[in-house]
Amino acid sequence: MTVGEGFDSVCGVRLEHLKNVRRVVVKLGTGILTDGKKRPDQVQFAQLVAQVAGLRATGMEVVMVTSGAVGAGMGVLGFDRRPKHLADLQACAAVGQSRLMALYEGLFRHYDQGVAQVLLTHEDLSDQTRHVNARNTLLTLLKRGVVPIINENDAVSVTELKFGDNDRLSALVASLLPADLLVILTTADGLIEGFGTPAARRLSVVSEIGEAVESMAGGTTSATAVGGMKTKIDAGKIVLRSGIPMVIAPGRRFDVLARILAGEDEGTLFTARTGRLPGRKRWIAFFHRAAGNLVVDAGARRAICEEGRSLLTPGVVSVEGDFSKESVVEIRDTAGREIARGLVRVDSAGLRKPSGRGEVAVHRDDLVIL
Repeated sequence: MTVGEGFDSVCGVRLEHLKNVRRVVVKLGTGILTDGKKRPDQVQFAQLVAQVAGLRATGMEVVMVTSGAVGAGMGVLGFDRRPKHLADLQACAAVGQSRLMALYEGLFRHYDQGVAQVLLTHEDLSDQTRHVNARNTLLTLLKRGVVPIINENDAVSVTELKFGDNDRLSALVASLLPADLLVILTTADGLIEGFGTPAARRLSVVSEIGEAVESMAGGTTSATAVGGMKTKIDAGKIVLRSGIPMVIAPGRRFDVLARILAGEDEGTLFTARTGRLPGRKRWIAFFHRAAGNLVVDAGARRAICEEGRSLLTPGVVSVEGDFSKESVVEIRDTAGREIARGLVRVDSAGLRKPSGRGEVAVHRDDLVIL
């Protein structure tokens, strides 16, 4: 974890990591889009649209991932708190999504900026053909100067097909394109160390998401939102491993996006690893729910993590789940830590009954170290 020694140091780090940003994904949370009565906050929508239009005017490509459909529908259908039953959530989303897009389209029209609605389910991005099609659609919209406005298709999604929250969805969209930066706008000033104590302070720059950073993240008590800071940190793990930096920043500041991209000390910047993960490996690592787990011994861990080798069947000490060849599985060490993901070349039955000769369980070309 890195925190700059002073203003100049912080801004220098930020400028270095953000100087080449040309394509940005901006995620807007429910908390910054709705008022105290859980209705769309017209002033907020207007100022956020103005900021996005300002980025577009500089030639930047912008993709928006928006929450707020369920919240917009709650007020119409008379719910005081986020519904718990799936049918109620879907009804709120169906009512709210159309209101949400009508609002965005009207506001962007003032800037002669075209927008497009894109509704996704998890299956759209886990299936390889649909994954590529979704990417091509988004890239074509950007090439044509349109701002894609993305939300989960909550009106039809069921639990097993859902992304879980829009923080994760925004990270997957950033990884899908790929983007140069993910900005998550929220009600918080950024990641806070010592939250709720007199010594609380915002972290300006974070270079690694480890246990110390994860311990600072909590959930949410909002009546309309899902997740809280924990889901934002989880989103950070996806984009940082993909080679994309992320900023968590306050969404009620009228110039926050311009300040971030100018390298100013706004929110918390999470710096990415050098080098971008190839597209196929991003698809393997982040766009599936693992079909099972492989626990590997110390020798296998060293071979795949330090030597860049394939995982061989003798290194697998236990198998969890029933899966076929070409399934995505988690690879864990004997302490239970997930160290990698990959496409298996041997099904679960074959891994449980090894032939006695060393076979490739996961080829290095199909393996992603996490």
